[in-house]
Amino acid sequence: MKKLTGPFTQILPLTGLPIRGALKDEQLHIIANGGVLIEDGLILAVDDFEKLRTNYPSVQIEEITGDHVLLPGFVDCHTHLCFAGSRAKDYAMRNSGKSYLEIAASGGGIWDSVTQTRLATETELSNLLAKRIARHLAEGVTTIEIKSGYGLSATEELKQLKAIHQAANKTHAHIVPTCLAAHIKPKDFDGEGNEYLKYLLNDLLPKIKQQGLAKRVDVFIEQSAFNTSDALFYLSRAKQMGFEATVHADQFTTGGSEVAVKARAASADHLEASGDYEIKLLANSDTVAVTLPGASLGLGMGYAPARKLLDAGACLAIASDWNPGSAPMGDLLMQASVMAAAEKLSTIEVFAGLTYRAAQALKLNDRGILTKGKLADMQDYPCNDYREILYHQGKLKPARVWTAENND
Repeated sequence: MKKLTGPFTQILPLTGLPIRGALKDEQLHIIANGGVLIEDGLILAVDDFEKLRTNYPSVQIEEITGDHVLLPGFVDCHTHLCFAGSRAKDYAMRNSGKSYLEIAASGGGIWDSVTQTRLATETELSNLLAKRIARHLAEGVTTIEIKSGYGLSATEELKQLKAIHQAANKTHAHIVPTCLAAHIKPKDFDGEGNEYLKYLLNDLLPKIKQQGLAKRVDVFIEQSAFNTSDALFYLSRAKQMGFEATVHADQFTTGGSEVAVKARAASADHLEASGDYEIKLLANSDTVAVTLPGASLGLGMGYAPARKLLDAGACLAIASDWNPGSAPMGDLLMQASVMAAAEKLSTIEVFAGLTYRAAQALKLNDRGILTKGKLADMQDYPCNDYREILYHQGKLKPARVWTAENND
């Protein structure tokens, strides 16, 4: 059954825009008083509402009254939503001037989340995760990447990934699981970092592949996590096994983005420490540069050089990094709006970074724009001008959110 949704005061289909580089708002194509024709969760046409209604006289109408601006659903390409417990103590200590090492020594840090997540059952993790997914979906995020990484053993990582699959079955949002078992070397592993990565390659990744729990792996490259040579070995072996790769790169020190480019990773995420060399590397590669303003806000540090990355020609995405430690807020639109003001990003650069460019970071080419053949993942905002959305810095929320699963 065909359905026509509209009319919308403005539709921003985000079509005809490049996948990389800077964008001007003047490049934006706006359809006034438009509608979207949908069948079986796919878009058939985006055009003038009355024209579509005339051409399809027997179509089911979903009428939209009042002023509304329609956008593609957001794609959050980097989250850590599957966890148990809180790190409020860490946050308070950090704001009081304690260092990362001091917080870790007092029992905080990533290992604290590992401890609390290990104590939770698969069902408990799934229920906690489902609530976070529901909030994200209500705020316009229709595709959500979710990492493991708070298990740090074969048994516990499998538990996390199974919980992610359980939660995925409870939502209309699209869920993309990623194995981040290479988050840090666990305290209870008897061996060096490279030995732990070999353990993951031999004892965990084959089981993930066999059970179909994830098609992507991630690794945290940092002085407190894994070095560049060990990470490159891990990613190369994982890719040989059929996994796609992404990298936690250049958060505090550089080196990770270079590994991402060498490994032909889909994305390099964080990039707060990236300099001119790393910017040029990313701009001249097919690796998407993913900025995580939520982590900058949570840690009280500078943003990734988003403006420089775009001007150099990189494909720039914006993700929430929603996690219990450095980015607990999880409001993707607010984070992107605030970073845009600091980094001087145009409205269309932000929308591109939250939609089709973020989809590129997940190697998904069936969403992120509103045009024939794409998934009917959409969100509408109660306003008459698309510029109002960033102007309110995340306080203007969608009135409605549709995904392909419930949009037919």
